[in-house]
Amino acid sequence: MMFLVVLIALGISFLLILVRLMIGKTTFDRILAANSIGTIIVLGISVHGYYMGRPEFIDISIVYALINFIGTVAVLKLFDNGTLGDK
Repeated sequence: MMFLVVLIALGISFLLILVRLMIGKTTFDRILAANSIGTIIVLGISVHGYYMGRPEFIDISIVYALINFIGTVAVLKLFDNGTLGDK
């Protein structure tokens, strides 16, 4: 029962963030929404791993969170500087 409640909450959060992604006023709003979608996916992977009794899913979600963070930093640097550091 609780697993279903958590999935519904994650689904509603995902839909609200998807709306923000589509109608965000600035580029940074859209980037923040994309990062939030990545966070919702990490939570979904973790909850699924807990429900299935597979603790190795936590490792997968941590790696996905790190990739999400690095991607967000790279995109923000690209928009701020116009380059990723190569001159």
